[in-house]
Amino acid sequence: MIRKISPHLILSSAIAALALMCASPVFADDAPEDNGSEDNAPENNGSDQPSEEMTKGEEKLARLLEGRVAGEPRDCINDFRSTRMQTIDETAYVYGRGKTIYVQRTRDPGDIDRDDVLVIQRFGSTQLCRLDFITTVDRFSGFFTGGVQFDQFVPYTRVDEEQL
Repeated sequence: MIRKISPHLILSSAIAALALMCASPVFADDAPEDNGSEDNAPENNGSDQPSEEMTKGEEKLARLLEGRVAGEPRDCINDFRSTRMQTIDETAYVYGRGKTIYVQRTRDPGDIDRDDVLVIQRFGSTQLCRLDFITTVDRFSGFFTGGVQFDQFVPYTRVDEEQL
């Protein structure tokens, strides 16, 4: 028996496959980061919300930023394929590890979902910039789920207790 395959299914599968092949995907890593001793939280955790109204994502981000101080926002950061990225649902993407990490809240952080894979179209650059063309595809089905508009990257650097 020969089954007829819908042209829409073929087209949408081809588009999803092409998007994945042509772009540089960045995969999320949800493993917790070892920040060493974290007894002092920064005064500004990057949230405009009072602490009693913090979402789970804001609470997770605040824990990651404990013992760190915000620096001057940047339009671009160095991004190599080995750069670690952590997705915090409906809050932010966090890049890097070690002394300095970069927080990317995007223009619409409510759309951030760890089940989406970022597909970033860059042409020869090793930097990730706020004006890069970024789309998302579902991690499991590979179907297009939306677009992302990055904002500036905010560096957070770990400080020693003597510096506080």
